[in-house]
Amino acid sequence: MAMTHDSRIYVAGHRGLVGSAVWRELQQQGFLKLTAKTHKELDLLDASKVEQFYDREKPDYVFVAAAKVGGIKANHTFPAEFLYQNLQIQNNLIHGAHRVGVKKLLFLGSSCIYPKLAPQPLKEEHLLTGPLEPTNQWYAIAKIAGIKMCQAYRSQYGSDFISAMPTNLYGPNDNYDLENSHVLPAMIRRFHEARLATAPAVTCWGTGAPRREFLYADDLAKACVFLMQNYSDEQFINVGYGSDITVKELAEMVRGIVGYKGDIIWDTTKPDGTPCKLMDSSRLLSMGWKPQVDLKTGIQLAYEDFMKRFSHAQAA
Repeated sequence: MAMTHDSRIYVAGHRGLVGSAVWRELQQQGFLKLTAKTHKELDLLDASKVEQFYDREKPDYVFVAAAKVGGIKANHTFPAEFLYQNLQIQNNLIHGAHRVGVKKLLFLGSSCIYPKLAPQPLKEEHLLTGPLEPTNQWYAIAKIAGIKMCQAYRSQYGSDFISAMPTNLYGPNDNYDLENSHVLPAMIRRFHEARLATAPAVTCWGTGAPRREFLYADDLAKACVFLMQNYSDEQFINVGYGSDITVKELAEMVRGIVGYKGDIIWDTTKPDGTPCKLMDSSRLLSMGWKPQVDLKTGIQLAYEDFMKRFSHAQAA
């Protein structure tokens, strides 16, 4: 059943990178009855509060973009929090949606659900065919549980709950905290700060050899709304850009966009993570969706967003 402009739509995690992009996209497409709550207004870890919210709002459609996220370092430092909090958030949101008869729910996972050494590009059927990448297995296991939960509720109750697996994302409202951000936003901040400090070099983790795929958050948001309107299947679906680059090439691109003139040093004592992560998004592409923002343009837009937020933080 397709969303209409009068449908009641709840976006969980509307302040994050993905949720804010979904919110913008829904607004642009003219959906009028959007609901969102800040963490202060609704603690998604609290099952009873989530129940009360669902009983009160009774949304028709739910986008689950809320999660505790972070890069290699954060996952390594806080494994219990990544597992527990993500399980709690998605359990409360998915079960709550079933309880009040939500028409359709989209759960967002992550490409880290795939085995570390799965064949490339990553196809949906590669899930659970081998061991996970140890550096982010806690987050991955929670996300796999979310996919399986949607499938279980579909199987047992006929709930129209679907899942989408985006590749690495970046864009407006990204997290630039050096302790727990992902590779691309971390690079933007580090090269920016090095440029301001006229530092002679920036040190990056690993060898720079791993290959990564990046998708602009607004492209993912378009895919999410497209899937909510056009997809209803037990199998989750990949959402990727379709091509990848090495982390080294990424660093050179970010350095150029930020305007940093110094050197890049690779600290090979630090882990690289998964050697290659490219999604096979052919199922989604065959349905007619395709990304619109190329990586260089996207990084320029992300840097502009960072500069706005950075200058506000500096002024404060």
